[in-house]
Amino acid sequence: MSLKSKGVAERTSRSAVSQKWSLLLCLGSFCAGMLFTTRMWIIPEIKGGITRTTTVEAEKLKLVSEGCITKFQKLVSKDIFGKVSKTHHAIQTLDNTISNLEMELAAAKAAQESILSGAPISEEIKKSDSTRKRKYFMVIGINTAFSSRKRRDSVRATWMPQGEKRGKLEEEKGIIIRFVIGHGATVGGILDRAIEAEDKKHGDFLRLDHIEGYLELSAKTKTYFATAVNLWDAEYYIKVDDDVHVNIATLGETLARHRKKPRIYIGCMKSGPVLSRKGVRYHEPEYWKFGDKYFRHATGQIYAISKDLATYISVNQHVLHKYTNEDVSLGAWFIGLDVQHIDDRRLCCGTPPDCEWKAQAGNICVASFDWTCSGICRSVDRIKEVHRHCGEGENALWKAAF
Repeated sequence: MSLKSKGVAERTSRSAVSQKWSLLLCLGSFCAGMLFTTRMWIIPEIKGGITRTTTVEAEKLKLVSEGCITKFQKLVSKDIFGKVSKTHHAIQTLDNTISNLEMELAAAKAAQESILSGAPISEEIKKSDSTRKRKYFMVIGINTAFSSRKRRDSVRATWMPQGEKRGKLEEEKGIIIRFVIGHGATVGGILDRAIEAEDKKHGDFLRLDHIEGYLELSAKTKTYFATAVNLWDAEYYIKVDDDVHVNIATLGETLARHRKKPRIYIGCMKSGPVLSRKGVRYHEPEYWKFGDKYFRHATGQIYAISKDLATYISVNQHVLHKYTNEDVSLGAWFIGLDVQHIDDRRLCCGTPPDCEWKAQAGNICVASFDWTCSGICRSVDRIKEVHRHCGEGENALWKAAF
């Protein structure tokens, strides 16, 4: 056999062998593929079973967790409510402490200024150290003038207790009542000596470091509140004119309703026209600051403020602007502060028959006067009549509990 024939035979034999191995490899691959494919089909079913099981367990866990969260929220709510209540009580206590500290600071500041300026210290201020610890309910300052002796006597004869009764009123009810007046242009002059003699007889004056004058009512009002809050630690400070009739027990009961509220400013609130024309009564020289009407403020015949506001006036008296009308000035000092304006029309009843009808209906007035006269018209002659028809009765004051 030639070499060529031999080579052809060997190539034919190798080709047959390789075909056999190729067939075996194909069969093996097919079987392996079938096996692998079968496993892949089973796995999703297993995974699906696991997924379904996991979903059921997750739902059970969710219900349990929701129940736990609800219980936790209830517990947290109760805990938060308790903490809020304690915090609110602590804030109220802190507010009262701050008010007391402010009052003591104002008193120390006023005393220091009096010493530095060399001004004489009044007998009331000298007594303040011994009376400061005593807590009073209200201080009633009756605004009066040198020429108003008869008005003062008419007030003493009607609604203002005298002698031992006034002392009893201070001790048992915590109510201070004083006629408020400053000094004449000439210190120690005849006007001052007349007031000193009257005070020696009745002992019912509060003398201010102030020069009296009709156009100085705003300054007098500011000095009154600053002086009163330094002398007596009271809950309320009242200013009233000497031609107004007042029922003290009804006034006290009215104020007692608001004693838990801070920064109280109570009176008959009004918003009257600004009078720009010169020569008319209540002319406002600074009318251009207001427009056509004033802001809401209490009418000047009678109003009351709480201790924190009186302390504010005392501390800031040197920077508080004074307008011609004292009631406007007081209202202006409180603009911008978080003050509660309380409009109570019982503080501005008319004289009989108005206040008499209201008394008969069981709605006793706090104060009575005539709007046309800005006080009781001819008060010296008529205040006894008003007291007889509209007074609450003497026993009402001693039975009242503030």
